[in-house]
Amino acid sequence: MRWHSWVADTSFLFNLFKSVKFPFMSQLKWRSRRSQCPKGHSQSGCYNSMPSNREDFCLRKALATYRSSLKGLFPLFFLVSFTTVLLIDNVTPAIAQVPRQEIRGVWMTTNDFNTLKDRSKVNNAVSQLRRLNFNTIYPVVWNSGYVMYPSFVAKRAGIQPFVMRGADGHDVLADLIAQAHRQGLLVIPWFEFGFMAPPTSELALNHPDWLTQQRDGSQTSISAAGEVAWLNPFNPKVQQFITNLVMEIVTQYDVDGIQFDDHMSLPREFGYDKYTIALYTKETHNKPPGNPEEPAWMRWRANKITTFMVQLNQAIKARKPQAIVSVSPNYYDFAYKFQLQDWLTWVQLNIVDEIIMQVYRSNLQSFSENISRPEIQQTQKMIPTGVGIMAGLRNSPVPIQQIQSQVRIAQQHGLGVAFFYYESLWDYASEPVAERQAAFASLFSSPSLRARVDVSRDY
Repeated sequence: MRWHSWVADTSFLFNLFKSVKFPFMSQLKWRSRRSQCPKGHSQSGCYNSMPSNREDFCLRKALATYRSSLKGLFPLFFLVSFTTVLLIDNVTPAIAQVPRQEIRGVWMTTNDFNTLKDRSKVNNAVSQLRRLNFNTIYPVVWNSGYVMYPSFVAKRAGIQPFVMRGADGHDVLADLIAQAHRQGLLVIPWFEFGFMAPPTSELALNHPDWLTQQRDGSQTSISAAGEVAWLNPFNPKVQQFITNLVMEIVTQYDVDGIQFDDHMSLPREFGYDKYTIALYTKETHNKPPGNPEEPAWMRWRANKITTFMVQLNQAIKARKPQAIVSVSPNYYDFAYKFQLQDWLTWVQLNIVDEIIMQVYRSNLQSFSENISRPEIQQTQKMIPTGVGIMAGLRNSPVPIQQIQSQVRIAQQHGLGVAFFYYESLWDYASEPVAERQAAFASLFSSPSLRARVDVSRDY
């Protein structure tokens, strides 16, 4: 806890002391002045001399008055101590310590690569976002089993047959970071796929022992990205691989943080691979139950993922203490019950520095209900919190009126926002580009730059 969060509230106590009239003070002040006569001067030369017996009498009287006054002040001292204890005990450190940084972000996906690979287009994009008072960019760096930057880790693992570079052969991530920072925007790279990978990717094909499976032996599930396999989050080799990728970004680039989303998890049907079965049996002396929804079995797997996230946070902070560890999950009930992602515990463990909950709803009532959930109210008291808003897809544009309404509702709840995704802000819409941009300008009427400061919480 930082003491200044409560000292200001007790300033009235100091004013109280200053206003109290102590009857012995005038006599003690006289004694003090007398003892401070300049060297070489007699005391009688500084103040009128007093007979020694008179001087001793005054001192004895002052001391007696002092003891009597102290007795009378004991109730006051007790009141001060008791009040201070109450103030300390009733501090809400998260509210007092966390800067109120409003998130105004946008994701840049693989669909935005035509922009990312062109320096001039990046310059235009960043300048436009700055004019519209955005403050954070979340560019994808891990998607479909591949990285979006030159990676020694991916090359060593044998999963990257190509290198993602810009039109003139440049590093697109380094270019975006440099241009965004010149405009005062944060860049927080986004590990979009987490433990998820297509079954046809080099990652899945070259490292089959890294994959987990369902009870019936199937290794894939259907997601918004199509058919996907799942890396085993309990396997130390998988954990080390993900950690190496993250640390490569943190070490080699001037990033402001790292973001994980709802795929830094595992569907509850998975975890029946040989490695996980052996580990669970060793630790619990029981085989995994046939029902993947059995509470203890779910809790064990969720806790394992949480333990890994704690270790990953420690590695990130050890290398770059100022890095923002961001998470963009689904609402908690869904995240835990279906994906074993106990992100609320992550927040409580202080291993997450911001939350952006995905709320891709077209119905305003459903949207409002989701952002009013208890976990959001709890989280926003502790760390910067926002909601993910769908700005549109190539084949499914979102009207600007819907976007405006959702942003206003989020702002009324004291929440920031992040839009999915950059090109859909105005390129896929039915409204003219100028009209869309004017609408976004009205949403953020003044700048809200996020300072690049240490966001660690020391309470």
